[in-house]
Amino acid sequence: MKYKLLKTQKEFLEVPHSYNLDVAVYQGGFGSGKTFAGSLLGILLCMKFPGIRGLVGAQTYTLVRDTTLTSYFDHLEKLGYKKGVHFDFSKTEAKLSFKNGSEILFRHFDDDTKLKSLNLGFVEIEEMSDVPESTFNMLLGRLRQAGIPRYRLFGHTNPEFSKGWIYKNFVEKPKPNYRLIIAPTTENTFLPDGFVENLRRAYDSEYYDINVLGNFGDYSKGLVTKGFSSENICQVNYCPDLPLHISCDFNVDPMCWVLAHKSGEKVFFFDEIALENTTTALAVEEFYSRYSAHKAPIIINGDASGDNRSVTSEYTNYVIMRNRLSQLGFAVDFKIKPFNPPIKNRISAWNAKIKNVNGDIGVFISPKCKWLVYNIENLKYKEGSSLLDLPSHYQIKIDRKLKFLGHPFDAASYIVEYYWPVRPE
Repeated sequence: MKYKLLKTQKEFLEVPHSYNLDVAVYQGGFGSGKTFAGSLLGILLCMKFPGIRGLVGAQTYTLVRDTTLTSYFDHLEKLGYKKGVHFDFSKTEAKLSFKNGSEILFRHFDDDTKLKSLNLGFVEIEEMSDVPESTFNMLLGRLRQAGIPRYRLFGHTNPEFSKGWIYKNFVEKPKPNYRLIIAPTTENTFLPDGFVENLRRAYDSEYYDINVLGNFGDYSKGLVTKGFSSENICQVNYCPDLPLHISCDFNVDPMCWVLAHKSGEKVFFFDEIALENTTTALAVEEFYSRYSAHKAPIIINGDASGDNRSVTSEYTNYVIMRNRLSQLGFAVDFKIKPFNPPIKNRISAWNAKIKNVNGDIGVFISPKCKWLVYNIENLKYKEGSSLLDLPSHYQIKIDRKLKFLGHPFDAASYIVEYYWPVRPE
């Protein structure tokens, strides 16, 4: 079979220098053919250099098994290689063996001390930005198999959310045999029609620049909410005949719920419940005092862990809500994920709805939601990290309103991520 490769994939496969070590990173957006290129290179090296030993790994073995190894088997099938004839694979050893004596070990890097005795001819790193620099340096030291004319360490990755060790080693202070290939998703002509346009609708501008165009960025810098403007603030009318969403973040002090209507691809936040030193039961009573005449169903969204515990009761928070709201005559439904997604996923989904690449706005907030707006305008990342900069108990003692930082944002982003999750690839 003959492959048609992208220009960036060819650049990644070919070595333009004469050094005996080549270190290359294929950094690209979602769907840019990163894993495809990496696994193809691994097979080509095994065919070109009989007896070579390679290591293919990622920070977790789940990623290796579900992504990288699958790509290897896809290539082998397309190239006409048959198991038992041209190669064998041992699940027990997680090893791919070729009839010419070449072999590839598939491993995770959670405990890199187990890799220190290996003598390798090449190393492939899946999602290189997830791997610590110390592991990268250790793997360089494993490239010592005898008789190899050129050692190769190559990785493929989505860009780092903030400029880290890859940026330092491949942009700021690159060695002459270190190569960075940037592959925008937009250049992959083999993607399905509409793929890139769907990403434009799904991502905010900064996220798109990093995860589609493949550029380095500083997404985890400054305010958590990106692209917010006066266009997101408007008079949102409550409608008793429309389904009412309550999205919950459970906490004793404060407990924060946001109330919203959802229409098509948009969500309209018209009110919030933010109570200090309270319980779930009291928050339900507060809701009833405001919206006792509501006619349409109530849909509960929010923190998945609310189904596992209660702040003050033997019952879970959601059981308390369901029982009391049902007693009050409301029709109640629950739309909650079985577990909370990583917070970076919620942030990405939230920002895409605030304003996407095409300029479409999907989040509208009433001025009544003062604590949600306060979060949008004040919730930041910790400097130099991707962690949220949440206040300490000491800071809250000095400024009481700081206790409301984080919880309203969580409540609002839960509902957005539930209905409009960011699906990378």
